[in-house]
Amino acid sequence: MATPSTHRRLKKELGLFDVFAVSTGAMFSSGFFLLPGLAAAQAGPSVALAYLVAGVLILPAMFSASELATALPRAGGAYFFLDRSLGPMAGTIGGLGTYFALTLKTAFALIGIGAYAAFFVDLPIKTVAIALTAVFVVINIVGAKETTALQRILVTVLLIVLAFFTVQGLLFVGLEQPASTTMARHTPFLKFGVGGLLSTVGFVFVSYAGLTKVASIAEEVKDPDRNIPLGMMLSLSVTTAIYVAGVFIMVSVLDFNDLSADLTPVATAAEQFFSWLPGRWGLMLIVIAALAAFASTGNAGLMSASRYPLAMARDRLLPSVFAKLGRFNTPVVSILVSGGVMILFIIILDAEGIAKLASAFQLLIFIFLNLAVVVMRESRIQSYDPGYRSPLYPWVQVFGILTSGALIVYMGTMAILFTIAIVLVCVAWYRFYADGKVRRDGAIYHWFSRLGQRRFEGLDVEFRGILKEKGLRGEDPYEEIVARSFVLDLKTPHDFDQVVQKVAEKLSRRLPSTEAEIAEKILEGTRLGATPVTHGVALPHFRSDAIEQSELVLVRAIDTVFVPGDDPLTEEVEHDKEVRTLFFLVSPDGKPGQHLRILAQIAGRVDEESFESEWLGAEDEQELKEVLLRNDHSITVRVSEKEAREWMDRKLMDLDLPGTCLVALVQRDGDVEFPHGSTEFKDGDRITIIGEPGDIKALRKRLKSR
Repeated sequence: MATPSTHRRLKKELGLFDVFAVSTGAMFSSGFFLLPGLAAAQAGPSVALAYLVAGVLILPAMFSASELATALPRAGGAYFFLDRSLGPMAGTIGGLGTYFALTLKTAFALIGIGAYAAFFVDLPIKTVAIALTAVFVVINIVGAKETTALQRILVTVLLIVLAFFTVQGLLFVGLEQPASTTMARHTPFLKFGVGGLLSTVGFVFVSYAGLTKVASIAEEVKDPDRNIPLGMMLSLSVTTAIYVAGVFIMVSVLDFNDLSADLTPVATAAEQFFSWLPGRWGLMLIVIAALAAFASTGNAGLMSASRYPLAMARDRLLPSVFAKLGRFNTPVVSILVSGGVMILFIIILDAEGIAKLASAFQLLIFIFLNLAVVVMRESRIQSYDPGYRSPLYPWVQVFGILTSGALIVYMGTMAILFTIAIVLVCVAWYRFYADGKVRRDGAIYHWFSRLGQRRFEGLDVEFRGILKEKGLRGEDPYEEIVARSFVLDLKTPHDFDQVVQKVAEKLSRRLPSTEAEIAEKILEGTRLGATPVTHGVALPHFRSDAIEQSELVLVRAIDTVFVPGDDPLTEEVEHDKEVRTLFFLVSPDGKPGQHLRILAQIAGRVDEESFESEWLGAEDEQELKEVLLRNDHSITVRVSEKEAREWMDRKLMDLDLPGTCLVALVQRDGDVEFPHGSTEFKDGDRITIIGEPGDIKALRKRLKSR
């Protein structure tokens, strides 16, 4: 079995507002500034309802994409999720298909720039779109941070102008325009029946498709567990509100025949109620907003699209040249090729054709995303550990699959044939190019394994690597576990069984199990090959349903300990492994994710170059624990005339410590004790304090100032 390949990772530079800006920018363009007129021609006055329904129907895809992105924050978004859940063939369909759908949508947005720019400068629409594509290619090559900096500016300008447009428009419709005129323009509401409404929902679905594209840059997002789902939810809420209100205004102030033939409906509507502004200022504001919207979609679309070839090349589904990062740590070749594909679509397709084709395939991808969540949950891979879990599972996913399938049907024959054609092209590419290069199966085989079929163990290895990169969550009591851990500093030679017996004796003080039961549980896991060994460190571990909090034993041996290395489940005969450090972890059975995150945190610390020298050089039990504590979550204070003098002869309960700061350990006269409220600090005490990074930073600053 091939193990996942390693590649240089993209920098984590993007925060919550960046996620919001990329997601909003990817939605707010053609869907608002071009599509309403084309959509009104299909739905009639009910077009605003079509936008609202589309916004609701994308919720399952948003929930599913959020869960997958927080569990697997890797470049490639839908491709990576589908590949790891349904297998490389589905990944190829999702990756190449989404790539083409996204470049189609981005090309559509860039055509819109030319349409609105024509209000002031008479230039060929497609020429303007091609020139701007080249500009965005250059910006994207320079870096993600620079790309999103531009994105933040564009989205801020866009939202300010659209808020002004929406408020002014609603006031005009509600207070100035006769109610009879408004009613007449909304009658008959279902001008083309329910079928026309449903087909329009599918048609305008492309307006929201950019929402989930932020998942393709998840690898570059800081704190993805929080920022990705929250950013997407905020983006969808703002976008849906403005879409529905804005389209309602357009239908209310414009004659149906004029609206249905208009490629710049927002500008035309604004002229009806911005007449109080001098000159053409009202029109200019809308054109500025439109240009900002189209530019943000073009910029975000190119950024997101270029991550698909990058991710697929990492997995050998595309030539390796797409995986190479350039001088600015960006996928240069992928960006250049994506820009070229967008230019090709701009040249050969018209606006309505682009929108329909992009919407149809995007609906298919949303079906796959919802199915991927079901597969990942039912595969029961313990290292699949999303920071956000979709609500109402699996009913939300089933609803998303059924509604997306129905909308594809209502899109019409051309859209269905295009979707089938793209799928066939992707399958052909996989069969003739990638099939011999990839030896990997998706999580679906873990699901099937419950029925006796095969599974790909490399997924668990890869997911554990992702856990290590993501780090701990805010609710993980890592510092507390380390602080109360047992320490065995062995000064005489011991074999592995003897170490296990000593560890079992320690753990039996806190676990409702006998020493023999605990020892057997540890040895059983080691015999089955479940004990990771790296850099001379072993991490035996197991879970128990008899405890409520994790327990840890730290072992430092003066002489080598040989850990059994032969796995009876494999044919290879493996030698025993030499270690001098062992960390024994026991966690509650109901918290498998937290158990793996703590293991990953310890493994990450062990991988650091400074670990071995600091660990072997630690002078006592407290220093051994401090080696494992995170620097930004802990501080060691020595009570003396020079440091923390004001703490001398004071009780712990009388100290005013910032926020979450907690005194975890006190070393006095060579002994380590766990303090309580009435503990009185003495000259020479060494105190270990743990807490959130901000509070620890505030404490450091306070101590320095004194």
